[in-house]
Amino acid sequence: MQAEVIAVGTEILLGQVADINSAYIARRLADAGIEVYYHSLVGDNATRLAALVNQARSRSDLVVISGGLGPTKDDLTKQTVAHLLGVKLVEDSAAMAKITAFFATTGRQMTPNNRLQALYLAGSHPLKNETGMAVGSFYRAPSGADVVLLPGPPSEMRPMMAHQAMPLIRAAYQRDEYLTSRVLRFFGIGESQLVTQLSDLIDHQTNPTIAPYAKRYEVTLRLTAKTTTAAAATQLLNQLEATIRERVGAYLYGYGDENSLASVVVHELIDRQLTITGAESLTAGEFQSTIGSVPGVSAVFPGGFVTYANRAKHTLLGIPQEIIDHDGVVSEATAQQMAERSRQLLDTDLALSFTGVAGPDSLEGHPAGTVWLGLAQRGQAPQAKLLHLTGNRADIRMRSVMAGLDWVRRTLDAGQK
Repeated sequence: MQAEVIAVGTEILLGQVADINSAYIARRLADAGIEVYYHSLVGDNATRLAALVNQARSRSDLVVISGGLGPTKDDLTKQTVAHLLGVKLVEDSAAMAKITAFFATTGRQMTPNNRLQALYLAGSHPLKNETGMAVGSFYRAPSGADVVLLPGPPSEMRPMMAHQAMPLIRAAYQRDEYLTSRVLRFFGIGESQLVTQLSDLIDHQTNPTIAPYAKRYEVTLRLTAKTTTAAAATQLLNQLEATIRERVGAYLYGYGDENSLASVVVHELIDRQLTITGAESLTAGEFQSTIGSVPGVSAVFPGGFVTYANRAKHTLLGIPQEIIDHDGVVSEATAQQMAERSRQLLDTDLALSFTGVAGPDSLEGHPAGTVWLGLAQRGQAPQAKLLHLTGNRADIRMRSVMAGLDWVRRTLDAGQK
């Protein structure tokens, strides 16, 4: 069973928007044991789209298309595919009711083109849009490849693919063998070092397989097992993960495609009912913004401080001026004071501080990339850690945040043991 994924959108073709849909769709299909042989990209042009869909249906068993289901003139996917399949477009009453209610509630005028979003391929199974209005389709073709139509916005496509399309796909294509994947996420080790540590496993992989991917500031490993049962897959993946943990387990922080170091740390704090704050100089609020993006963080994060100037460090945090004058702001003492003073002011269990040189210029004789992190814990003396980071200004700031999060993660892990 082979599938093909097509992304539709001139904005993607021109590089104005990244195609993140195709990778997500391919992963979901792989989880069902369906291999994707081709990824294609086409602009909002009916002629070129028709040619590509025809080609895809001639060489694949299933074609999944994302994009072009909206109400504008360049949204041509469902009309083009309907013409190719020789079927009409019909209205989904539930989708139409949702669209009508939206315009009534918002007080906006509904135009005829908005009705296009409620149309789906006749003879197909309509796919409910949980977060938007454009309905999708799963069409079982009497001959040639079957077709799935999904919306383009990832916030609409992902829940439709996961909750609507995938159950139908799994039921339609019963497989004797399934591909089961597990994603391991690592921070603090580069891809080359990780691959070197696991070179014998990678060179001699059979089942499960190991695929390393370098992400921004971190690395992931995708372990994939081909089995006939979920239990057999779990056993194979557990055995391989155990071997990997023996070698590089200190860098492993979590699992999953959609996970993040910030999410892991925030949820660990929530589970342990521990609070945290931050005092930031060179990162200018990046740490607080990063953890603030995690749902539920308000339970453990009351707020924090951005003390960019020396005066702010003294007036807001109460750091003695003599420490700033004697040791400098890029120093162990200042990092420790920033962490401990912020923790005391907001009465939290932990506090993380960031001070240093983001660049491009040096500061106090320290080159760009010189960073001090401070960590304060209730009932303990504050600590500090010196980093020498590379990259541009944005890279140094974000790497500092990631290093701080990892320090908190390791501290929490050590406290649990």
